[in-house]
Amino acid sequence: MNKIPFMKLSGAGNDFVIINNLNKVVDSTESDFMSFVTKICQRRMSVGADGILLVESADDVNFRMRYFNADGGEVETCGNGARCISKFAYLNGIVSEKMRFLTNAGIYEAEVVGDNVKVGMSDPTDIRINVPLTLEDGVHTVGFANSGVPHVVFFVDDLESTDVFDLGQQTRYHNDFKPAGTNANFINIHSQEMIEIRTYERGVENETLACGTGSIASAIVSAKLGKVQSPVSVKTASGVILKIHFELEDNTAKNVYLEGDARVIFVGELTPEAWQY
Repeated sequence: MNKIPFMKLSGAGNDFVIINNLNKVVDSTESDFMSFVTKICQRRMSVGADGILLVESADDVNFRMRYFNADGGEVETCGNGARCISKFAYLNGIVSEKMRFLTNAGIYEAEVVGDNVKVGMSDPTDIRINVPLTLEDGVHTVGFANSGVPHVVFFVDDLESTDVFDLGQQTRYHNDFKPAGTNANFINIHSQEMIEIRTYERGVENETLACGTGSIASAIVSAKLGKVQSPVSVKTASGVILKIHFELEDNTAKNVYLEGDARVIFVGELTPEAWQY
């Protein structure tokens, strides 16, 4: 591969390398593509990012979104990534302000609204509340929802003192969630309209500054318990606030929207030295 044009965008502190792959400038079927992703995402050695997003062609929609975590694995979706790829596609003239695109979790609709992007997400599945989860320090009562990817939700009184890495890692690899594993969210409810969150992300294998699907899962699990109501503002670890819109319906939630910033950090070209080391 020669030089590859890209943008780096950040959504609430999640950062992504985004590549227009409509003309197949990269080949994700190559045996060394996972190595390409992990090296590009490695901070201080290359661009550094939570993951790589590809804009690819698809029938009956504006484009297809593919998302690869920093560990090189492709996953179903990413909420903050969906907002960032929408902004990227708009800025690069691929779409207008309103768009439809395919993800591995279904078709999303999005709209660029000023500096923000509002994305209609897939309906969550497998919503569970008051689930006992045994970790090394005892039994925790948690919630669970698959908001495109699986998320466990812990309710904590003191977010700052919570050991997100240790508890998150135990949860991520817990037998109850094998073989795919899960993400882990730790939330503190401020009011019916506001929660604060920290997230351990599967694939990044560490705490991240934000997680869109985690914010959605946390808001909906909290609403099922009667602790919040839509729309819910979610203060992420970056300090940026995401807004989650939804309607509760029986055992699920409908019309789920994720709204927040999508900022262009820089525009450039990846040289071979970015992934050949």
